[in-house]
Amino acid sequence: MRSSELLSIGEAAILLRSSRQQVVDLCARGLLPYVTVGTHRRLRRADVEALIRPALTREQLEQLWLHRAIAGKFVSNPAALLAAASITLRRLRRLHPEGHSWEWLDRWQAVIDSGAEAVLDAMTSSAEYAIELRGTSPFTGILSEVERRTVLEALTESRRDRARQVPPEKLERVLRAV
Repeated sequence: MRSSELLSIGEAAILLRSSRQQVVDLCARGLLPYVTVGTHRRLRRADVEALIRPALTREQLEQLWLHRAIAGKFVSNPAALLAAASITLRRLRRLHPEGHSWEWLDRWQAVIDSGAEAVLDAMTSSAEYAIELRGTSPFTGILSEVERRTVLEALTESRRDRARQVPPEKLERVLRAV
């Protein structure tokens, strides 16, 4: 899958139209996740692309935050949550025996069949495929209503001082300055 392709610092710098040092600085500040392969840093293409087009709708941002909370539970008990998601997928297939939703159910099934790492990626990535997948998540009901409200309140609080969306040209200036 292209979104899981690993890039070098130089390749990421080309995509971001920045210097290698700026990419290293983003990694050091925790703004760009990376893995170390030997002595080299490698970055997921999806994470780099998410910096290029970071604007998510309010609904997509809520889904991301909720799925990050679910990912926390998933890490502590992946087998149980994979089983719950599989049951939900079967139930959704019975409720929607045909139509557009089957495409998304099939995609989720493929992610679940790929294992825990692929599921975590789909739940937490800002890549386009993950954003679309979260819109039809089989992980509904994993969070209690109190947990759900707590996550959404935390999201609201984190956005209070950022009421306006950053224009793309300003984002580009900020990335150049990092």
